[in-house]
Amino acid sequence: MSSFPVLLVEDKDSLRVMLRHALEAQGHVVLEAHDEPEAVQHLRQSRPAVVLTDLKLPSGDGFGVLRAAKELDPELQVVVMTAYGSIQDAVTAMKEGAMDFLAKPVDPEHLLLMVERAIAQRRMLAEYMLLKEELAARRGAPRIIGEDPQLRQVSQQLHRAAATDATVLLQGESGTGKELFARALHVLSPRADGPFVAINCAAIPETLLETELFGHEKGAFTGAATRKPGRFEMAHRGTLFLDEIGDLSLGLQSKILRALEEKQFERVGGTVSLHVDTRVVAATNRNLKASVAAHQFREDLYFRLSVFPITIPPLRERPGDLPILARHFVERFCRDLKKTTLKLSPASLDELSAYRWPGNVRELQNCIERAVILCDGDTIQPRHLSLSFRSPAKGERAEHQDPQEGPVASPPDPWAQIDLSGTMNEVVRRVTTAVERRKVAQALRDAGGNRERAAEVLQISYKALLQKLREHGVEA
Repeated sequence: MSSFPVLLVEDKDSLRVMLRHALEAQGHVVLEAHDEPEAVQHLRQSRPAVVLTDLKLPSGDGFGVLRAAKELDPELQVVVMTAYGSIQDAVTAMKEGAMDFLAKPVDPEHLLLMVERAIAQRRMLAEYMLLKEELAARRGAPRIIGEDPQLRQVSQQLHRAAATDATVLLQGESGTGKELFARALHVLSPRADGPFVAINCAAIPETLLETELFGHEKGAFTGAATRKPGRFEMAHRGTLFLDEIGDLSLGLQSKILRALEEKQFERVGGTVSLHVDTRVVAATNRNLKASVAAHQFREDLYFRLSVFPITIPPLRERPGDLPILARHFVERFCRDLKKTTLKLSPASLDELSAYRWPGNVRELQNCIERAVILCDGDTIQPRHLSLSFRSPAKGERAEHQDPQEGPVASPPDPWAQIDLSGTMNEVVRRVTTAVERRKVAQALRDAGGNRERAAEVLQISYKALLQKLREHGVEA
């Protein structure tokens, strides 16, 4: 029997039963749905490899099924079925990502051939990904740990972007591993044999950053005793990683825009234009759309950088990956410190799961390294994790006594952080805007980026949600 389930979405019972029997006779596992909500539920729970959906459904439609499937997995193969008189709708569906369409009445043999072709494409894609990962591993690509669906989707996006020369913008909170993803993208790309050059735009003073990026000529300024190449030159025929690009000054932003668009620049103090073949990957933990709206970031540079945006989910949104990452770090640090591999006690795993990890994977890595150093037995216990500073869970006392660390301060009063300056109307408007922005962002995260589901949760129209996203600069 095939290990690739097929989701069949059709409201007419007689046709659905006939198609199901035809598919099952060929060894396929068939999941059935009669409308869009039921189909979306199957998509989330069962992860089918192929979707067959009618465009006309009693609740929702095939376009909604198609969009939900593509949001869950961009590589998911979708075949739409439609009446002969609605072929234009099927063509529209293919423009939105459907693999093909079937005109009713459906020929079972044609259907089976199409399903076999879809599954073959799925299998070939999986094998291609495995081969690329194997090649990347041999070249020393960073290993991305995790099994969360969001992370798998990021990995698929990374593979697709790596095959092109497009500028990539990696977005995510501090500590999510943006440089790790940038290095993986470089190794997976045709530029893998070229240099990977990284620079943190926030870690270098603005007066020095221009020379670090573009280099300088001898005598360009006091102390410039020799000519120095910049990072753009050093990354020729390779990849330049611009970390924390949201911290760039407006003056430097214009120079980077020119370097991206024209592939040329001048060194500081120079007059000769230098041409380079450099692929740029940028990263930020800021909301660049909001920075553009506040006139702190150039809109044209934002659009030039975000040709292929990839958002890396924070660790708190990948709870299933936390024990996998924790055990990986335990093994790694035990190996580095030449210690017998330690175990994580159930209580310590509970502690790790209860913590919110504002510093994301980087904070978890530091926590585990400290625990491995402190542990003098064969099992890491909660006391080795030093997570006593975490916010208390509901029902706990705001302040408690740790036997080793002493009293732990209560978390700050959130009301003390609210700006109460101005009139009553100004304060209410300011607070309401902040709450609305957080609520919209949270609903979008909880819906896995699906805007239609987020609108349902918020109980507002889809159009109203789009307006809120634009108003607050919230990104899907």
